[in-house]
Amino acid sequence: MGRAVIYETFGGPEVLELREVPEPHAGPGEVRVRVTAAGLNPMDWSIASRPEAAARFGITMPSGFGSDLAGVIDEVGDGATGFAVGDRVYGGALGRAVADFVVVKPAVDALWHTPEGISDEVASTLPVAGLTAAAALAAIGLRSGDTVLVGGAAGGVGVFAVQLARLAGATVIGTASPGTFEFLRQLGAEPLAYGPGLANRVRALAPGGVTAATDLFGTETAEAALALGVAPERISTVAAGPNPPGGVRPTGAIDAATDVPEQITDAILVGKLTVPIAAAFPVEKIRDAVTLQAGRHVHGKVVVTL
Repeated sequence: MGRAVIYETFGGPEVLELREVPEPHAGPGEVRVRVTAAGLNPMDWSIASRPEAAARFGITMPSGFGSDLAGVIDEVGDGATGFAVGDRVYGGALGRAVADFVVVKPAVDALWHTPEGISDEVASTLPVAGLTAAAALAAIGLRSGDTVLVGGAAGGVGVFAVQLARLAGATVIGTASPGTFEFLRQLGAEPLAYGPGLANRVRALAPGGVTAATDLFGTETAEAALALGVAPERISTVAAGPNPPGGVRPTGAIDAATDVPEQITDAILVGKLTVPIAAAFPVEKIRDAVTLQAGRHVHGKVVVTL
């Protein structure tokens, strides 16, 4: 037997249960990962709490929980290539990542080798957040010399977006709560409070204007950027649904270029990108982990360890 976090009804953290379940095994073309860490994302608790979000991702009840994982391959099925028993890996398993054992099909699912020098805890934060941040910046054609407004800059995706934008040579203004301002300055962003009057605060901070924007939380930043005269094609959103306001560009992790994981891990290994882990919880404390992450005031990523 193994353990997995399961929920049978939609709701808050209280619906999540750690249960003993039969161990899955790798079939043809599959590998089994002994999971050691799972990185949490806003989409995880959104899917667990909102039927419409679950339906969008094809999740039905009962369901497992989580999407990002890291660990070690301990079974390789017939015909599975590119991975061997003992390989450290990280990747995605939508709706089933927080479990002792997860079976994935490398030809279909996202799975990469974890480079030496990167811990499983850090690797488990990369798939959704790293790829989403890269896609959000690629969608607006971010380039050196841009001044980019990043909405939700201190969150799990934001910490990647800020640093990737800085590596691209852009000046970054990041919206966040005042308690995260020093944290954002350390990442290289100029912080600004979100909320009513955002466009006016951006004008005061950047009289030369902003040239691009990405909204990682909802639509407030996108609407402010439109009000500031930023062209819609230079504004992206990741959490506003398929039809965001003003013709701005919706995007997500699925749109990231295939070389993004390697670019991110290379940047981590040479010290150009850091992954702030705000908290790590044992899987027995899954409800506490989700409560913290869903509160939206965490600086960086939340990880569950198994």
